[in-house]
Amino acid sequence: MEKSNKKSRKKNNVRKTYNEHFKRLRYVFIKATFFACLFCLLFVKGLRPYEENGENIFRITLNGEHVGSVADKSAVDSLLIQARRQVVNDVKELEFINVDLQIEGAKVIWEKVDDEALIVQNMVAALEKGRVETTSLGYSLKVNEYMVNLRSIDDAKALLQAAVDKYDFDHKFAVDLTHESKREFYAFTAKVYEVTEEEEEKSDIVIIDHSSSGVGAFLANIDASTDGAERELTFANYVEGVRSMAFSENVEIVPVYLPESQLTDLDVAIEQVIKEHEVPTEYEVQKGDTLSGISLKLGIAMERIVEMNEALEDVTATLHVGQKILVTVPEPELSVLRTERVYAEETYNADPIYIENNDWYTTQTKIHQAPSAGFRRAVSDITYLNDSEVSKDVLLEDVIMEAVPLIMERGTKIPPTYIKPISGGKQSSPFGRRNRPIAGASSYHKGIDWATPVGTTVVASSGGTVIKAGWGSGYGYVVCIKHPDGKETRYAHLSKVLVSAGQTVKQGQTIAKSGNTGVSTGPHVHFEIIVNGVHQNPLNYLN
Repeated sequence: MEKSNKKSRKKNNVRKTYNEHFKRLRYVFIKATFFACLFCLLFVKGLRPYEENGENIFRITLNGEHVGSVADKSAVDSLLIQARRQVVNDVKELEFINVDLQIEGAKVIWEKVDDEALIVQNMVAALEKGRVETTSLGYSLKVNEYMVNLRSIDDAKALLQAAVDKYDFDHKFAVDLTHESKREFYAFTAKVYEVTEEEEEKSDIVIIDHSSSGVGAFLANIDASTDGAERELTFANYVEGVRSMAFSENVEIVPVYLPESQLTDLDVAIEQVIKEHEVPTEYEVQKGDTLSGISLKLGIAMERIVEMNEALEDVTATLHVGQKILVTVPEPELSVLRTERVYAEETYNADPIYIENNDWYTTQTKIHQAPSAGFRRAVSDITYLNDSEVSKDVLLEDVIMEAVPLIMERGTKIPPTYIKPISGGKQSSPFGRRNRPIAGASSYHKGIDWATPVGTTVVASSGGTVIKAGWGSGYGYVVCIKHPDGKETRYAHLSKVLVSAGQTVKQGQTIAKSGNTGVSTGPHVHFEIIVNGVHQNPLNYLN
């Protein structure tokens, strides 16, 4: 028993000693940890101590990438400037770099801040990724709405000079670029002047200022440049050749900064600006015009004209005075006006003499005297727009044989128009030769058919006087109208006639109902137009 108590007291003493030793160790550990943390907070570089007032660390993101943390927000701008200097250090042209800088502040007990050199290095890498294509100083040449970008002002001048040289075979004219002082930004306009041997003679040179461009301004400048001595022109002292040159369009050149990919080589730019392109335009048919004549005049194949105009069925289509057809004309982006003085021995025509008759339509004419060409020698100033003649001013002429003028009487009244006699309908038989659709029908179709249900309203194609209204054998029920211009219209295979002979009707007035009477294969309207007793294709007259 005593032995057992001794063992128990010994075990308790060991436990007590162990507990006291552990307490001393834990105290030493806590104390050491406290002083270690205090040391780090006070002396270790890169750790930011806790501050009571506001944010004490700032994390930097540039172009979406974290580049470091600083304790002082005001240092970020300085670091970014250093990084940008490194990026553009070897760049001679204007450099564009995307910069998306974000700074996020925070309040922390402690956090490591980054070395400034490392932050700058990270910023350089982020800026390199945000680099935009390097841009260069170039010059944008504008011709109305057209624009081409060139590498230098010399290229711009060379391009304009090439446009002039295309028509200046003697190289007498040059291009000068003038700064527009009134403009808010730096801009140049182009002038064309005649090259002289003596610089002081430039005061006598014809210079065209493009602040007001166009044919009118060009001709006005030519007229203003003619002095008294030139007005006393004779066949002995005239001088042939180009007198004046100018650009037809407004030309403007402005400096711009652009990526290399947007700058055009000079040779390519000259090709683009001077080469002729097809430009769509309208041509109004004049008296005496034919499709073949228009084709020769404009240099466009007849098939191409037909292809561009749905109203023209084929190359044999009839044209009408005043009709507008779509054509294309070759034009360069930059057009040149020039006046040439020429001598010619030529045939010429006298100006026609017209006698106006207010009782006739414009389609009616009568020739009282046939024209006859004369022969003369002449000195003329001819103005061209590119290769097309714009005007001709005869300065001197010696008439060898007098021209006889045309004397023509012509009407002034606008002739009546013609409209489709029904609304809708589907064309079922065209005008002209055909296979007989039914026994008794003609193999030459004198009009045009539109399939339409029985009872469709039929109207007068043009105003006039009804000359027949009733049964017309193979035509079935038919209406015929005589019009003031001498034409007749016929409406056949009707189910009901609503007018009578001798009645005056207006254009668009209801005259009948469609049907299927006479020699007919189905419900439709048959429509004819007769000119001077000859049946014509109605589609050539309908508006």
